[in-house]
Amino acid sequence: MIFKDKYNLNDRESRFLLKKSIVGLIHSASRLEKVKTTFPQTKTIVEGMSVSGVSIDDIQVILNLKNAYQYVLKLPKDAKFDLSIACKINSFISYNESLEWGVLRTGQVGIHGVDYTPAIPIESEVAATIQDIMNGEMSWTYKALKYMYYAMRSQLFWDGNKRTAIVSANTIMMLNGVGIVNINEEQLEVWNHLLSEFYETNNDEKIIQWTYDHCIHGIDY
Repeated sequence: MIFKDKYNLNDRESRFLLKKSIVGLIHSASRLEKVKTTFPQTKTIVEGMSVSGVSIDDIQVILNLKNAYQYVLKLPKDAKFDLSIACKINSFISYNESLEWGVLRTGQVGIHGVDYTPAIPIESEVAATIQDIMNGEMSWTYKALKYMYYAMRSQLFWDGNKRTAIVSANTIMMLNGVGIVNINEEQLEVWNHLLSEFYETNNDEKIIQWTYDHCIHGIDY
């Protein structure tokens, strides 16, 4: 199950791709929070203009995602993804949304619709798991997806876990020139089903394979 990278981009191409894809990535990720904006409305909000008929909360979700991706794009090209970067991404995504943002949660949470309850994360264990994934012998695409689903199931933060995990996966992919991952709204029904199954079983093979097959994008010359 060691997937090859679908793309091999240099740093300039990699950042260009992420920048060009930001509105689409934000639009998709905001759907996870049931934000109802249309694609043109999302684009307008990302560009800093006002849109009538959109709630303050929905605008906050979109702007928080924008700020997270702007942080990612400013990372130096020799940056190595670790827990501190994941926390920083969450600090943008969960800003004004949760009990605390940018720090690992210290209390119990449940996940809607599944019986599984994630343990309270222990910082040293999370940091070690991230290091193990990043130092593994797999492709960078596989590492990004492996981390993304580990982070979602572990519910590392008080809020914004799915969005933080997706932005983190795209950070890993950008820094290593292997494209982007985007789960769009047409794919959400299938994805949510696979995600619930993964939460219950802790077997990520099926959801990683599906995401690899359907959700990895890049620059095709």
